[in-house]
Amino acid sequence: MSSRPAPLQFHKMHGAGNDFVLIDARANAHSGAQVFDPRRASRIADRHLGIGCDQILVLRDARRAGCRLRYEIWNADGSPAGQCGNGARCVGLYLELSGETDAGPFTLESPAGPVTLTRCADGEYEVVMGEPDFRPEAVPLSLPMTLAAREGRSGLGRYGLDSPWGPLELGAVSMGNPHALLLVDDIGDPRIPEMGAWIGTHAAFPAGCNAGFAQVLGPETIRLRVVERGAGETLACGSGACAAVAILRRWGRVGDTVDVLLPGGLLVIKWPEADGPVAMKGPAEHVFRGSMNE
Repeated sequence: MSSRPAPLQFHKMHGAGNDFVLIDARANAHSGAQVFDPRRASRIADRHLGIGCDQILVLRDARRAGCRLRYEIWNADGSPAGQCGNGARCVGLYLELSGETDAGPFTLESPAGPVTLTRCADGEYEVVMGEPDFRPEAVPLSLPMTLAAREGRSGLGRYGLDSPWGPLELGAVSMGNPHALLLVDDIGDPRIPEMGAWIGTHAAFPAGCNAGFAQVLGPETIRLRVVERGAGETLACGSGACAAVAILRRWGRVGDTVDVLLPGGLLVIKWPEADGPVAMKGPAEHVFRGSMNE
């Protein structure tokens, strides 16, 4: 007589519409919480056959001293991810709701390294995401810089890419995960999902990339859409918002504090020092908890 494993306990959460299935493997009896692989992750993330989400967050005991816990990030297609700012805020809220932490600051161990969270007076969370890395080998990226970039003019950090839509000029940076950014005149351009998927899988980005499209409304406000690697276009991408502000500030288009308007809501990004970490402030919501038989 065989016994079925205990149901997989989970929490459904979102940050500005970027939605997650959070699984606390520290206290979850289900074997699936202990051993994750691409097949299991993609099944859980399936919006028709599973729970449905953009990413899965799996909480585990910390390995680094000074961190409350560590967490894995799995994309909807089953691939692992290195960083997720919206996910970090959701982990912070989960710890608050479970009584494991106060307003902070406190540090979590993400796949890309430590991130520090603070609960703000308005109930949102600020996350210190780390320092942007513009080195091509860090992204990684294999594209030639534009002529203006090579000559040290205002095009610094711009790269040229031939595409089915004509020549593109983009920026690239690592926020613990790879990002590309293009400026657009109309954030509602219907080509963005197709262009983002094409850029995200281009051979110039050997590890793939998250493709952002930004419309600059002024030095303190931009509109942004992101087609995420492994998940497609999402309602919000925290690391993508940080990457966009870092690139645009480097290009001289925005200041050190920027409101980033995403389809799912507002994120406030601060980069006060060009050689320091980027901070992101935004909402986190607990939607429901449940269990899933596998």
